[in-house]
Amino acid sequence: MKSIQANQGNHVNDTCTDCGSFVDIGAVIGEDDRLLSLNFTGEDALERAKRVAELASSRFDEVHYTLVETADGVEMNLTFGVAAEMMIFQLEQGL
Repeated sequence: MKSIQANQGNHVNDTCTDCGSFVDIGAVIGEDDRLLSLNFTGEDALERAKRVAELASSRFDEVHYTLVETADGVEMNLTFGVAAEMMIFQLEQGL
């Protein structure tokens, strides 16, 4: 354990011998990191974008989204109420 701690950086605190790694969530996302931008292509791009927007809106209360149709497909911006919700949504949906 001492060699693991000696080899890690000052910003990492990995002291768990059972679970492997520990990451402070504040080191991964910032407090204001609430915008998730996604691009959809293909014939069903708009349908898939709307489906993702509905999933986010049904999962979290304060989600706002915009859909912009482009020549290549659809650009979507999802704005979450808090940064952790964005990360949770990404993990749940495999984004």
